[in-house]
Amino acid sequence: MLRGLMMDRPLLVSGIIDYAAEIRSDTEVVSARVEGDLHRYTYADSRRRIAQLAHWLRDNGIKPGDRVATLAWNGYRHFELYYAVAGIGAVCHTINPRLFPDQIAYIVNHAEDRLLFLDTTFAPLVQKLADRLPPDLRTVVLADRHGMPGTELPDALCYEELLAGRPQTIEWPDLDENAACGLCYTSGTTGNPKGVLYSHRSTLLHTLGVLVAGDGIGLRPGQSILPVVPLFHVNAWGLPYLMPLTGTKAVFPGPRLDGASLFALMDQEKVTAAWGCRRSGSASPPRCASRDAPRPDSRSS
Repeated sequence: MLRGLMMDRPLLVSGIIDYAAEIRSDTEVVSARVEGDLHRYTYADSRRRIAQLAHWLRDNGIKPGDRVATLAWNGYRHFELYYAVAGIGAVCHTINPRLFPDQIAYIVNHAEDRLLFLDTTFAPLVQKLADRLPPDLRTVVLADRHGMPGTELPDALCYEELLAGRPQTIEWPDLDENAACGLCYTSGTTGNPKGVLYSHRSTLLHTLGVLVAGDGIGLRPGQSILPVVPLFHVNAWGLPYLMPLTGTKAVFPGPRLDGASLFALMDQEKVTAAWGCRRSGSASPPRCASRDAPRPDSRSS
């Protein structure tokens, strides 16, 4: 076989955030936080924090193939977990908090999760399940010391303290592109939930496929997307990868998903597309609200 002379490198998730930090460095990531305020930083800022988290994970025994779970809303810390966990070769296991408690306990045990990162909203839920979770499972609360819960989860670690003082740069390992990077479980309506593993290669190809085959609504520099679709639901339709790759401003809504809160955030941040509306039919693609979309005639029935 006569091999081509083009560079040969694996398709890895870590390449997306590196690209965004260098080429889309000034693009904003805005998050409505559980704490009640808005957090702002750039893709370059996120890359530095992702490196700090990745260093902590490796320094604390997380190895390639280990599962790291999340119970979290759409926000910048959850976004950081996507890349830090996958970047070192571990598997980011996003858990749907709307599942029945029995199902959550089942999938944490079935996945053999090593760590569980959670927003403070879910501390009472995890506390109720504590005696049914793996005894060696460590929990990390996505907050600073001031925002840590009181009586719930007394042994939980503080996310911001884990990052403090750690290196802000990292050389990502060269992984097999077919290695798993993400894990999502079904709802278990016909039995126990079933886990679905995403590989680095499939994630990158899906991301590029959306840009090539779809109309790319809102996915370009100068535009902004608000992912209402949860980060715990099938990788939020790929938006955590699509937005930084295209230089699209990300606006994460956090826990406040009522209509008034979403509208106020979209209006304030001049969101051009919000992904997360209902499907009109089983074979239809997801619909997205967009400032660019034509408005229906108000006179029509």
